Amino acid sequence: MKSRERIILHCDCNSFFASVETALNPAYKGVPMAVCGSVEDRHGIVLAKNELAKKYGIQTAETVISAKRKCPTLVIASPHYEEYVKYSRRVNEIYAEFTDMIEPFGIDESWLDVTASVKLFGDGRTIADKIRERVKKEVGITVSVGVSFNKVFAKLGSDYKKPDAVTVIDRTNYKEVAYPLPVRDLLFVGGKTAAALFSMGIRTIGDLAETDVELLKMRFGKMGETLKKYASGADDSPVSGAGDPADAKSIGNGFTFRHDLVTREECRTGIEFLSEEIGYKLRKRGLKCSGVQLTVKDEYLRSVQRQKQLTEPSDISREIAGAAYDLLLANWSAGKPVRMLTVTAIGLIKADCEVAQIGFFDDDEAKDVRRGKSKKREETVDKIRQKYGNKSIISASVIESDIGIYEKPKKDGGK
Repeated sequence: MKSRERIILHCDCNSFFASVETALNPAYKGVPMAVCGSVEDRHGIVLAKNELAKKYGIQTAETVISAKRKCPTLVIASPHYEEYVKYSRRVNEIYAEFTDMIEPFGIDESWLDVTASVKLFGDGRTIADKIRERVKKEVGITVSVGVSFNKVFAKLGSDYKKPDAVTVIDRTNYKEVAYPLPVRDLLFVGGKTAAALFSMGIRTIGDLAETDVELLKMRFGKMGETLKKYASGADDSPVSGAGDPADAKSIGNGFTFRHDLVTREECRTGIEFLSEEIGYKLRKRGLKCSGVQLTVKDEYLRSVQRQKQLTEPSDISREIAGAAYDLLLANWSAGKPVRMLTVTAIGLIKADCEVAQIGFFDDDEAKDVRRGKSKKREETVDKIRQKYGNKSIISASVIESDIGIYEKPKKDGGK
């Protein structure tokens, strides 16, 4: 029996940080505005900009000074990451009314597999339009949605026309729509990969799709085969996230960083941030993990994936992060750029089924006290964040970091 064609959406919140700031402060409407980091704390770069600022050629990650030269009337807004988290959750709650197969890609983008939802809500374009209208009405920001038969082309679709638009890339038009696009537009093709492809005479996605796979493998190794697959529409990677959470075999959390992480400290901060959410989900679902898996990807999308068994099943974020960081130290070269980190809790068991292993040489009583204190501390943090927001308690390492997850508040406390 022939399997049904998948229907994948990629939903991208338009100019997300700038859109949220405008929803919070309508005075930003009708003026060129950019959300920028603090100049005093060396974060003086553009994090996001609205459509009017884009018309001046202002780019994400350029300095505030440079942006002001292009547009002297540019209005600068300070970032409020706690609000971005809230808005992201509200948007994803709308997505969840259409499917349980949702894979976040950063704070402002998600893939949705709506293949099983068409009988309830209509075809892919219809579902995309319903989501777009609901987000605009209920949240106050806009999304662009790509509709396709795989994740890569769905992502191309959401980027194809902005803001507040739906683009369908299907079997009948994918060559017409995708092939003329610059190869740099393809998912995970960074600047260095694009430059290498350009040196081979490969300038468009169509050029890449038509290039001999053996030639690509000679230049890029296994990644060359993946590039060919992505460009030709053969991506079959699933959208993560489906089914009853209680039946999950693993719980993971990944993040593609806005700039490559190059120091151990940056990687540790990223791992701790990801592990906090995993620990929270485990505790919420009454589960513990018996092992930890770490996946690290570099700027060329080459990845290393390693696993480690825990001495005892755990739902403590600090222990999960410690195991993941040990894996990083053992398997990733110091100073090698990190584009993406994924921490996954594996070997899940129900918390009330745990059988502790007794050690002959450990001071088990003291260890149990330490673990009990750690868990109680994390459960207390869970309750505070649920009541007062995710940013009510933030680890010092995240506050002091410059990896794009949170922004250190300005010293004067102003906006």
